[in-house]
Amino acid sequence: MRHPAVLADLRAKIARIDGVCARHEVLPFGVDAVDSRLPGGGIATGALHEIAGSPELADDASATIFLAGILARTEGPVFWCLRWHDLFAPALHLAGLHPDRVIHVEAGSDTNVLLAMEECLRHPGLAGVVGEVSKYSCVASKRLQLAAETSGVPAFVFRRTSKADQAAEGTAAVTRWRITASPSEDLGIPSLGRPRWRVALERVRGGNPHFWILEGCDATGRIALPAALVDRPAAQEDRQAAA
Repeated sequence: MRHPAVLADLRAKIARIDGVCARHEVLPFGVDAVDSRLPGGGIATGALHEIAGSPELADDASATIFLAGILARTEGPVFWCLRWHDLFAPALHLAGLHPDRVIHVEAGSDTNVLLAMEECLRHPGLAGVVGEVSKYSCVASKRLQLAAETSGVPAFVFRRTSKADQAAEGTAAVTRWRITASPSEDLGIPSLGRPRWRVALERVRGGNPHFWILEGCDATGRIALPAALVDRPAAQEDRQAAA
C-alpha cells in the first residue's frame, strides 16, 4: 500500500512541474473519490477554476449550487461578479452560503465582469471571487490566474450556458468542471430525494479527467457519494488501483 506522505510528495512535485502554485492551501471536498483526483487533495486556492452547467439543457442551477457549496466551506466575504443580478439568495443559503457573506458586483457586460474580478482578486483575505461570463479569452484567463496566485484568493469563472460553448478553448484555469442534474434516488414513496449531479472534471492540471455521480450539497456545502454507489464494482476497482 502506498504511504500517504509519498503520494502527497508526488502530487506536489507534479503541481510544481505543471505550474500549479503549491504555496497556497487547498479546499478539500471531503470525498476521497474526488479529492484523490486533484493535485494537493482539493480545490487549489490562489488559482483559477472554471465551472459550467449543461449547454444541452441550458441548465446552470446545479453548477451554481455546486459553486456555492465550495464557497460555503470557506471563511470570509465572497465577491460575485455578474452582468445583472439574477442570483437566488435562498438557494445559495440552502447550500450553506449565507447571503450576508456575498457581495454582488453588477457589471453589465462580460468585459466589465472580468475587470471587476481582477480588481477584487488584488485583495488577500477574501473567501473567493466569482465571475459569471458567457465567454472570455485565454489572455483574460492568464491575468486572472496571475492575480489569484499573487493574492492567494481562489477565482472561479462561471461560464453561463450559451450556444457557443467554450469548453474546448484553452485557458489558464487549473481545473474545469461541468455540473449537470442526474436522477435522484427512488425513495419508493411520494417524496423528494436529495439532488444528484453528474460532476465532470473535464480538465485538471497535473491530473486526468474524471466524472462522478454525486449527491448535491447539504446545508453545510458538503457533497457526498451516494450510498448505493460506494460499494459498486467500479468503486472497488478504484480503491484497489489506489492501494
